[in-house]
Amino acid sequence: MKKKKVFVTGITGQDGSYLTPILLDAGYEVHALVRLRGGDRPVIIDDLAREKKVIFHTGSLTDLSSLSTILEGVRPDEVYNLAAQSHVVSSFKSPVETWDVNYYGLGRLVNEALRVNPDVRIYQASTSEMFGNSPAPQSENTPFDPQSPYAMSKAMAHTDFIMHKRASMGAFAVSGILFNHESPRRGRDFVTRKITFSLAKIAFGLQECLELGNLNAVRDWGHAEDYVRAMFMMLQQDTPEDYVIASGESHSVRDFVEIAAQYFGINIAWEGEGKAEIGRNKMTGKIVVKVNPEFYRPREVNFIQGDATKAHTKLGWKPRYSFSDIVTEMVKSDQELVRREYKL
Repeated sequence: MKKKKVFVTGITGQDGSYLTPILLDAGYEVHALVRLRGGDRPVIIDDLAREKKVIFHTGSLTDLSSLSTILEGVRPDEVYNLAAQSHVVSSFKSPVETWDVNYYGLGRLVNEALRVNPDVRIYQASTSEMFGNSPAPQSENTPFDPQSPYAMSKAMAHTDFIMHKRASMGAFAVSGILFNHESPRRGRDFVTRKITFSLAKIAFGLQECLELGNLNAVRDWGHAEDYVRAMFMMLQQDTPEDYVIASGESHSVRDFVEIAAQYFGINIAWEGEGKAEIGRNKMTGKIVVKVNPEFYRPREVNFIQGDATKAHTKLGWKPRYSFSDIVTEMVKSDQELVRREYKL
């Protein structure tokens, strides 16, 4: 039997690194879109490249010509769009780029994929940021209230290129509305990795203090490995539907800091409020955490908590990692990473 072909964008990111082994184990011929310019990427992707288990194609969601040529050659049975300009703060600084990748880029991908194979199955990585400050818990029926160019571009892409194509053309196009998901493979410019990597450096005496923005922001955090399982399950269903994927639990940035710090034997005592809040090491009295208003979002999303009941009942999906499991795995990994990078 001929292998099914799958086309993955954003394969060099956190989610792509966890999804790819699932696809390979399932017997797919995996094709991936990668940009010409380099950058940090998980070791597993470099290993797959060396072993030639994945076929890499150079191009971009912003370049219709290259995308069209690649898709005509591959003619995929399934597409996973994990590529995005995914930094919320950066989206305020670069809204044009954000829309070009997240909105128009998805449009190019969906239109070309359907052109070369009308029966293709398409997965879009949507985001809980689309809900903004809509009341929690947020489910598939919660109205969108995007608070950033990133969230706006994702919400419009979801509506115009997933929901509309499904309704008007009968396309098998689905969105996974994924809530925050983390792992040791998360980029260091995301707040969770910033916390775990910085605290590891502080524990080794390589950094004085961790500076963060809004400590009161509340998020529903899960593990990327759990969430990519749900992505795969969505494209194996008989009927295309959108699903919220979330842990159902919410924790503040402050909670994340406390659990991560405790791993290094640092118990934090909080003092002050708002911009003046600091966190001291209870044992030494040293300031470990400071609030820096430069890291505030122009428009904040205050409380996010997902309701993944539909995914539980229809997909049979359940998360395997707890919040504390996620934080502990990340701090252990960054402790070893700091040791290696600084030759300790």
